[in-house]
Amino acid sequence: MDTQTSFTPRRDTPRQPELAPSTGAKKNSGRRWSTSVLFVLVTLLGALGGAVVVARAGDRVDVLAVARDVPVGAKITAQDVSTVSFAEDPGLLPIRASQRASVIGQRAATDLRRGGLLTRAQLNVTGSLGDTQQVVGVEVKRGFAPRDELRPGDKVAAVVLPAQGADTGTTASGGQDRTPESIPATVKSVGSPDATGALVINLVVAPADGPLLAAKAAAKQIALVRQPRETGR
Repeated sequence: MDTQTSFTPRRDTPRQPELAPSTGAKKNSGRRWSTSVLFVLVTLLGALGGAVVVARAGDRVDVLAVARDVPVGAKITAQDVSTVSFAEDPGLLPIRASQRASVIGQRAATDLRRGGLLTRAQLNVTGSLGDTQQVVGVEVKRGFAPRDELRPGDKVAAVVLPAQGADTGTTASGGQDRTPESIPATVKSVGSPDATGALVINLVVAPADGPLLAAKAAAKQIALVRQPRETGR
């Protein structure tokens, strides 16, 4: 009898390993690289911007400052000004330290306070008065001059007020019978108001009017009226 051998297929044959599904690792790595590069660029731009700001802040110039208080009308001496380093600003125009010599000897057009920067507007650039002008200091009470309106060079009328208790020259109907006397003058400098609001204004007048204006100013009989300014002033 023929014997047939039956072979059972082997189950222990090694199988090929299954490939893990793609996780996109290469793609994520590329994204991380792009993010890193972007971060470096942003950091470099920020550092560059900071360097520009520091460089601009370093653009400093030497200018003049007020070393001690100077009253209006006083002559400026070498001890009244000092040199300070200043970061340039288009909105501010202090006098350069190189122009110091042109400042010495000029008169203050307003009260100068210690620590402030010195500008041309604070100086009386007209220099000497010449032989045909006089200067009279007039102290006017609050309300007897335009507030915050007067500046050097303005034309004013110094109106002579009646003495206290004197006849005002009114008619029976209550109206004035004549125009008050006035003296034409030019503002040389304007002081700062005191605690009562009074201030001293230096006025330039003709020699014929100087004594009268001084007398009336001493008697507190002056009020100032600003005349119309020329176009462009």
